[in-house]
Amino acid sequence: MQRFLPFFPAVFVLLWSTGFIGARYAMPYAEPFTFLSMRYGLALLLLGGMALAARALWPQPRLAMHAMIAGSLIHGVYLGGVFFAVRHGLNAGVAALIVGLQPIVTALIAAPALGETIRPRHALGLFLGLVGVALVILPKLGAGGDYHFVNVAPACLSALGISIGTIWQKRFATGIDVRTGTFFQYLGALVPTFALAAFTETMVVAWNGEVVFALVWLTVVLSIGAIFLMMILIREGAVSKVASLMYLTPGVTAVMAYLLFGETLTPVQLGGLVLAGVGVAAAMGRVGPGRSRTEARR
Repeated sequence: MQRFLPFFPAVFVLLWSTGFIGARYAMPYAEPFTFLSMRYGLALLLLGGMALAARALWPQPRLAMHAMIAGSLIHGVYLGGVFFAVRHGLNAGVAALIVGLQPIVTALIAAPALGETIRPRHALGLFLGLVGVALVILPKLGAGGDYHFVNVAPACLSALGISIGTIWQKRFATGIDVRTGTFFQYLGALVPTFALAAFTETMVVAWNGEVVFALVWLTVVLSIGAIFLMMILIREGAVSKVASLMYLTPGVTAVMAYLLFGETLTPVQLGGLVLAGVGVAAAMGRVGPGRSRTEARR
């Protein structure tokens, strides 16, 4: 697997970006927590079957609990906040801009929590990436939307949730088989998400081809494929470098939207794509003068 590791970041960005495309198909026909509950439940069935068939090693209860906590943050809080915010009227561009703060939040938290040192050029790369994200979504900011605490706060919570979740995964839940570890992640995400769906939503789904496609795609490709890659990248590298990949998501999503839905890319967006790429190239460099304190203890 090591020889394919250099290609994993690009594949991860490509897969992760399709999540916004899939959400576009599903949200008109299902409430956010209801849809996410179905997605997590289906992922649990698939992952459980894969783990049992491969006789994968199941983690000890303590590690399983840490995986559940990480999953409740990475999947439950992050996706739940974004879906809820968009469902309640937040402009998708503004939501992307708020969630785009996640790499900086992760880097700031990871420095004291994991001992990862960020050099000035890495900080500059993170800043350029954020500016690039803003430029990519800027043309969409005038599309409308009712901004208030009810929809802005969940988007902010999403950025914080996935930031803390990736750090928690790196700090407390490494060394777990990817299949069983991801299984417990989704179990941790399903419990609060299903509770919110049961108590706050009708849980009625208008079933059609678009909902089925979105559910299958987001479960198999995103919830399993992309998350497997994320866990491998977190295990193999610094958390701040993995977080910096998120800067590419809005640009790649814009390209997909152009190819699939005919949405045009303005010169400002193209400039943002280039700037985000430069920022990621800088932030993906070697972190600190050597190994992090966490790595040095191994």
